[in-house]
Amino acid sequence: MKQFLFILTFILFVIIKINAQTEPIRISGYAQGTTYSITYYDSLNRNFKPEIDKLLKQFDHSLSLWDSTSIICQVNRNVPNVKLDEFFITCFNKSQETSIESNGAFDATVEPLVTLWGFNLVKKGKVDQHTIDSILQFVGYKKIQIKDGKVIKKDPRIKLDFNGIAQGYSVDVVSNFLTSKGITSSLVEIGGEVYGKNRKPNGNNWSVGIEKPIDNAETNNPLKATVKLENKGLTTAGNYRKFYEENGMKYSHTIDPKTGYPCQNTLLSVTVLANDAFTADAWDTALMVMGLDNSIKYLLKHPELQAYLIYSDEKGNYKVYETSKLKELSTEIE
Repeated sequence: MKQFLFILTFILFVIIKINAQTEPIRISGYAQGTTYSITYYDSLNRNFKPEIDKLLKQFDHSLSLWDSTSIICQVNRNVPNVKLDEFFITCFNKSQETSIESNGAFDATVEPLVTLWGFNLVKKGKVDQHTIDSILQFVGYKKIQIKDGKVIKKDPRIKLDFNGIAQGYSVDVVSNFLTSKGITSSLVEIGGEVYGKNRKPNGNNWSVGIEKPIDNAETNNPLKATVKLENKGLTTAGNYRKFYEENGMKYSHTIDPKTGYPCQNTLLSVTVLANDAFTADAWDTALMVMGLDNSIKYLLKHPELQAYLIYSDEKGNYKVYETSKLKELSTEIE
């Protein structure tokens, strides 16, 4: 009888625990000049918002250009003896790694050009070929390194901008924090970059959307497709959010580090699926700069990256190039 009662009690405990995980915990807030939204399942029903807000604040204090006291801003101002933290060093090393692999299509030293074109904290400056050529003299990932815990520049005018990679990194940082707390099922989204940890308790995949690249700086666009996520990061770069028009020309915030000009190619948006959001975020930027043909060639040689490329044809119609594995996980929305 006692054994029967023990088994019955154990079964009830398991049922209660499973039921406790069927309702997700959702938290949201602001960080990095944008919003975040996090969903996770926890049988203990814990709310991690205070810890996550603190973590993201520490992250911003390392890598945000919007915080004048941040480590990256101090490095850009050449403040002596800046103490680098793990966030900065990890992001710097990943940026350099991506720059080498992409042959400079991704380059964190692009900040002076981003500022010149009016996509940072100051208004657009005077842009002409002479100004661009003068700035290009001190743009280039080979001109900066970390040695003995210090940033070494070949030219003091070199400045860093991690906006093309840091948001994906922050997604992984938050996801890893949740894992450290015993959370095994979660979806972390910051500024549109996402990571899905495992599946939901009911066995379903996490599902996220890819927007249509309609010029729109304020609100969400209709979805072009949805993608199933399981232990993968998904990020998107595009020219439909941050841009401006001048004299009939559209200028996007994605700058080609080699030419000094905003990218002008047929790609409208690049969505990358990778093992982590950090990698995906770096490569959505790199592929956006590389253009359609070079991106396809690269992706065919690197199956560890899956991508959904939206581009325009000669008549201005939307076209999609989709790698094979991502195609298996995606559903088109008409």
